[in-house]
Amino acid sequence: METVLSTFALCYYPVEGTEVGSRLKYLALVALACFIRPTAVIPWTPLLLHQFWKEPQKQQLVLHSYLPVGLIGLGGSLLMDRVFFGRWVVVQLNFLKFNVLHNLATFYGSHPWHWYFTQGLPVVLGPHLAFFIHGCCQAPQKHRVFLLAALWTVAVYSTLSHKEFRFLYPVLPFCMVFCGRSLRQLRRWRPAAGTFLLIANMLPALYTGLVHQRGTLDVMGHLQALCKTAAGPAPASVLMLMPCHSTPFYSHLHCPLPLRFLECPPDLTGKTHYLDEAELFYADPRKWLTAEFSNTTLLPTHVVFFSVLEQDISAFLAANGYTKAATFFHTHFPQGRIGSSIYIYERH
Repeated sequence: METVLSTFALCYYPVEGTEVGSRLKYLALVALACFIRPTAVIPWTPLLLHQFWKEPQKQQLVLHSYLPVGLIGLGGSLLMDRVFFGRWVVVQLNFLKFNVLHNLATFYGSHPWHWYFTQGLPVVLGPHLAFFIHGCCQAPQKHRVFLLAALWTVAVYSTLSHKEFRFLYPVLPFCMVFCGRSLRQLRRWRPAAGTFLLIANMLPALYTGLVHQRGTLDVMGHLQALCKTAAGPAPASVLMLMPCHSTPFYSHLHCPLPLRFLECPPDLTGKTHYLDEAELFYADPRKWLTAEFSNTTLLPTHVVFFSVLEQDISAFLAANGYTKAATFFHTHFPQGRIGSSIYIYERH
């Protein structure tokens, strides 16, 4: 959503030498993007400062545009959070504390400072990378501010230990300005370049969207059949023994079926050597299951897990009357705790 709103805002951003642009429209979209996800303020800071620097009537810009839009947006955000939380909460401040000041996001992994430049941005741009570099060399001076915004954003994100490809999505609209510039300059080669981009994007998109790692969605479709037991005297129950958040949850089931997955909440108490539930399970799967279900009446009717885990828990499953009920393909590239298939075991 942050990326979509930034794309719309760029459409209205006043560029030097063009008549297209609407100050209030782009500011309203930027404000909305920032209150939905505060990180939107990072790429837009250079652009807001650039407009302020170029504006001859700076006082009017601040008093009639920046302040009204900012105050209305902040007020709307505070009121909405007041309604839903039942108390006054500045969500953007909490976001800053959690991700930057306390740096708790590192619990979910960390990368070296250069990762966004050496891996993140090249992967996200994909086949557009060569056109982006060519467009940066060909771009006029008035478009350099968009390159500054993109590089500034990547540099700021690089200071945080926890890094993900998706964090760079809001940079893509700025990068596409230069890809478009490159295609415009190619002229004779433009049809060939367009065909290359179409194929180079479509084929990976079809594979990753329809084949790669599809098992976690297919298994939820299979579990939907258990919804008919939810209202009965003996409802089915499901235990997901997978890395946390591997599968969707009730968003794909739409029924009150008892579900449980291995949790991995960050440590908010400051414990040393903290291990979440998922890490405790994978340290010794059989021991965890034996301790967790010492009372066999609490055992779930169905257990879902990746194929790589089968050998570790097969003895527990056999001892408690579980048999394999279904198998789903997941990926051609298994890695670590992610197996090539997903198994559903049912207790009889």
